[in-house]
Amino acid sequence: MNSDELTSQLEFFRDIGVESLDVSPAAEAVCDRPDAHRAPLQEPMEDLDSIRADIGDCQRCKLARTRTNIVFGSGNPNAELVFVGEAPGYDEDQQGLPFVGRAGQLLTKIIESISLKREDVYICNVLKCRPPDNRNPEPDEVASCNPFLKRQLATIRPKVVCCLGTFAAQTVLQTAAPISRLRGKFFDMDGMRVIATFHPAYLLRSPEKKREVWEDMKQIRAELFRLRS
Repeated sequence: MNSDELTSQLEFFRDIGVESLDVSPAAEAVCDRPDAHRAPLQEPMEDLDSIRADIGDCQRCKLARTRTNIVFGSGNPNAELVFVGEAPGYDEDQQGLPFVGRAGQLLTKIIESISLKREDVYICNVLKCRPPDNRNPEPDEVASCNPFLKRQLATIRPKVVCCLGTFAAQTVLQTAAPISRLRGKFFDMDGMRVIATFHPAYLLRSPEKKREVWEDMKQIRAELFRLRS
């Protein structure tokens, strides 16, 4: 980590009121162990490239008419930790990559707060195309995209999935419960541990909630360590 990255990370901790950090072996083990970027135990039925090829120039829902680029996902295909957001925004639609705008910059800080880097994790969204004016996803759009998200998770087979915001949490966990009830708890799903936290875009509007996200990230760090033990 260079000096600019370190400064940015310390600013994140300052913003959430953290005055000291846990540097115990358990806290560092997630990134320090030589098998931190594990290979799958057995070959999956398909790989991410084949899923992306199956999406093609998707015309399965009305978002195809207004998008610029499909935003499939990016990161480590063997990640132990996957972040699932709601949908691409303007910057993501332009670049074809998830979480590259202001919310994405904050997500990078959040990832680094538990001694990981963006390239260590995998990041994707429920929707692969941007809704006009960043409106909420609609049921038919989620229905069109959700099978591809399920295939992504089945292929990567992460130990932990972190859902960012209401729509990601409700879609992945198949529930109508609000984020206030889902946040900060682990759920078991298809051999994965799923936890929900606030979306980085929400944190930009409500920075006082950063502390709660930090608590969630510490839970994720501890759970990854437990699952590796």
